[in-house]
Amino acid sequence: MCVVCGCSENNPANGQHLNSDQVEPGVVTVDPVRGDLHFGAGAARVSVPGMSQARAIKLETDILGANNRVAMQNRAHFKSHGVTALNLVSSPGSGKTTLLCATIEAFKSRLSSLPISVIEGDQQTSFDADRIRATGAPAIQVNTGKGCHLDAPMVAEAFARLHSHAHAHEDGVHHHTHDDGHSLLLIENVGNLVCPAVWDLGEVAKVAILSVTEGEDKPLKYPDMFAASQLMILNKIDLLPHLRFDVARCIELARRVNPDIQVLQLSATTGEGMETWLHWLEHAMGAAQAHHDHKHSIGLDQSVTEVALRERVRQLEAELALARAVLSPQTLPPHGVLVGGETVQG
Repeated sequence: MCVVCGCSENNPANGQHLNSDQVEPGVVTVDPVRGDLHFGAGAARVSVPGMSQARAIKLETDILGANNRVAMQNRAHFKSHGVTALNLVSSPGSGKTTLLCATIEAFKSRLSSLPISVIEGDQQTSFDADRIRATGAPAIQVNTGKGCHLDAPMVAEAFARLHSHAHAHEDGVHHHTHDDGHSLLLIENVGNLVCPAVWDLGEVAKVAILSVTEGEDKPLKYPDMFAASQLMILNKIDLLPHLRFDVARCIELARRVNPDIQVLQLSATTGEGMETWLHWLEHAMGAAQAHHDHKHSIGLDQSVTEVALRERVRQLEAELALARAVLSPQTLPPHGVLVGGETVQG
């Protein structure tokens, strides 16, 4: 049972909320016209049989508080190792693993020196981790059993086993060095658009992946996940000609929940849109500034916008150069024009 999200095993009490004396006023609301039920109207935003709203809030605070302390340690540990950790969240079947495999393969030719590792979360099997390992990237499978999400202690344990990190604590001594090298840690969470939204793993950003086969209304159906994510990836866009999926409406609904969310559209299968995703990752890592002596953090909320602006600048410079080629020197402004960052005199 997950206290935070309120899911539980089948229990006869689940069907008796409205008739039970244990239900606090205001926890459940009923639409007077259609009879629809909303069990998240209380202060805890969740209804758990036999548990008061105050108790649910207390448990959530205690459990998430313990998790968040480990998440802070993870974040500090990642930073000390130059690791950029991303938490990929979605419903099952959105294409997370396919996207990860495509990303790893793309970086082999794009930035071959970049170390990429993966933590895979599922309830059972090592299928996804095996697919990642087949690309040559190190991966650790975390099976959660009945658990519906990864938590920070799971990620800490998995990270300790990646690469040679497991040997760093031989004889109880912390031997590994903290260098300034950059690496990417991709955490594929358990397929679930509910619980992972509130569990901090120590990542720099949550990335919500939404397949166009799922329907454009997902951001409103599962608002907590999209509110917690910095980026939404619309995956499998190669299937759009065969679907009735309103891309514009999906983006509008996502930004109704989270006005600052960024959106990328891609197909991990065909490669369409992958270039922008790779740019986003590079900016998330600060890779564009890696050659500087000082560390420079690029805001995630600016990365995709910056890529688009740079592309537009290149287009304008090309147009300007073409215009200059057909103009005589006498027609240029007397003080010159700015081309590629330099002033060219007429």
